Amino acid sequence: MRMTTARVGHGHKIIKWFVATVLLVLVLPLVPYVFDAYADKSAAPATTSSVPSPGAELWRAVRQRDGIVSGTTQARGVDAGTLINPAGEEWREYRVTKLVPYSAYIFGAMLAVFLIYYLVRGRIRIKGGRSGVLIPRFSLYARWVHWVGAVSFMVLAFTGLVLLYGRFILIPVLGAEGFGVTASVGKWLHDVTSPLFIVALIFMIFTFLKESLINFKVDMMWFLRAGGYLGGKHPSAEKVNAGQKLWYWAVALGGLAIVASGLVMYFPNFEQGRQLIQDSHMIHTLASVFVISFMIVHIYLASFGVEGALECMTTGYCDSNWAKEHHDLWYEEMEKEGKIGTTFESEQQAAATASAKPTEG
Repeated sequence: MRMTTARVGHGHKIIKWFVATVLLVLVLPLVPYVFDAYADKSAAPATTSSVPSPGAELWRAVRQRDGIVSGTTQARGVDAGTLINPAGEEWREYRVTKLVPYSAYIFGAMLAVFLIYYLVRGRIRIKGGRSGVLIPRFSLYARWVHWVGAVSFMVLAFTGLVLLYGRFILIPVLGAEGFGVTASVGKWLHDVTSPLFIVALIFMIFTFLKESLINFKVDMMWFLRAGGYLGGKHPSAEKVNAGQKLWYWAVALGGLAIVASGLVMYFPNFEQGRQLIQDSHMIHTLASVFVISFMIVHIYLASFGVEGALECMTTGYCDSNWAKEHHDLWYEEMEKEGKIGTTFESEQQAAATASAKPTEG
């Protein structure tokens, strides 16, 4: 019995030493890692050092993580040494997440405001009714310049909006192939109409510049009274009121921005880099949204919003009562010059007669 107990106690000792030895064998190799981990935590971040990975550093350079880096290549051309440009992804993200939804909000808000305004106010009629007496307002030349510029810009605006929103609106309706054909035709129309708009824009700027110059006293009062569109007495205005002047400068400045940025994108072979083209694309779209927003206002007021406005640019004449109500200062000038009730034809005949008379002396 004593021997048995001694053997059991001896066996327990052997097991304890065996377990201790196993633990020592397993734990001892881990001790350096514990000290290393403790040293990494206690050390300041600035003093930490690691062996750089050539593969990681190469990929960082390829992805341009630390800025645009130009490599060495035998290819010749702008950006030829840049393998991947992250700015392209940034532009795509901006276009999808900001430009498309925010511009849609702006256009939708503009249309909603004028729809509500029309339902509440209705069409603005000539208070005194039509007098039947006409006043020459825009010459044939001015009307041609206006309509060529207007039609060409509306084609550009429509095709541009197709390219901007088509992926989200037309693909579900037409399918990918149908939208592909539509986008191709729209891009072609956009390209062939652009030169016509450029020429028309230049003519429009010079044709309507003089009458669109700011008259601070008159125009500020027009804005303070909101042009009479919210009720009350209609403010005084020259041949072109303050709102029309604002539209002119929006077209002039916004149009020039559209043209300049469009030319940069249209001719990408004049050593402009990818970044410049992307910046031009951004300017092009933002300026287009700006001008189209103003165009919505102009189309509403010039068509069915205000009685007698559209015929000024279709026939060249306006009713005298309309002129008194909307452009009283200009009406007074026309009355002093004796042009109330005259026609362009009679003015041309009078000018021809005057030039045909022999000069004295």
